[in-house]
Amino acid sequence: MLKIRALIVDDEPLARERIRQMLKRDVEIEVVGECDNAGDAVNAIRRLRPDLLFLDIQMPRIDGFGVLRQLETDRIPGVIFVTAYDQYAVKGFEVHAFDYLLKPFKRKRFEQALKRFKDQFSGERGTDLSQRMLSLLENMNRTFVNRFVIPNDRGAVLIKVDEIDWFQSEDNYVRIHRGAETHLLRESLRNLEDQLDPQKFIRIHRTAIVNLDRIQELQTWFHRNCRVVLKNGTVIPISRRLKQKLSSILKKPAK
Repeated sequence: MLKIRALIVDDEPLARERIRQMLKRDVEIEVVGECDNAGDAVNAIRRLRPDLLFLDIQMPRIDGFGVLRQLETDRIPGVIFVTAYDQYAVKGFEVHAFDYLLKPFKRKRFEQALKRFKDQFSGERGTDLSQRMLSLLENMNRTFVNRFVIPNDRGAVLIKVDEIDWFQSEDNYVRIHRGAETHLLRESLRNLEDQLDPQKFIRIHRTAIVNLDRIQELQTWFHRNCRVVLKNGTVIPISRRLKQKLSSILKKPAK
């Protein structure tokens, strides 16, 4: 049986030992090496060509993301990130790693992450797995805003981006719509668009950006115009130029 070749990269000896022990009974996995720093990891990946990388994110000098940035695109293996810091774990998952493990992890969580990789890897043995990970490099350097701090008479209000229904342009400001609340942010809609995750928010009109998760339906309107109906009942027109883009995104299966 052709085994999955795994490389473990973590600066903590106990963390490497834990992963190695959890893989010991898995007949489908062959651990081809271990590294405790980024430089050795880059060299080992180039030399050993592993299929799967257990990659610690927080390491001295160069972090796990830095390791991947140094690799040629045809040398990028599948990645399961390992971290003790949940903010890094979320970032790792959002740049299309197969999964992440938050230390200290239990065997059940470890096996879930490994199964997720195996399920996808089994269908890609005849292809170059590195192509599956190209999106990781494409998105790695991009970070998106996850909250806004809006000053008010009492100090400031903190608004999580995922709670926002839509953004509306008002001259030199943007009005944030969150449920029944609205808040003014001193920012242009154009600049704001660059700060938002395009997988979650889309500009549908020169005056509006909507949260894709808040869309209830698309409606055909007069003269073949269209509009979006949000789950709270808000109706927003769609520009003809952006209609096809929105339709294509909504037809994609949810990840």
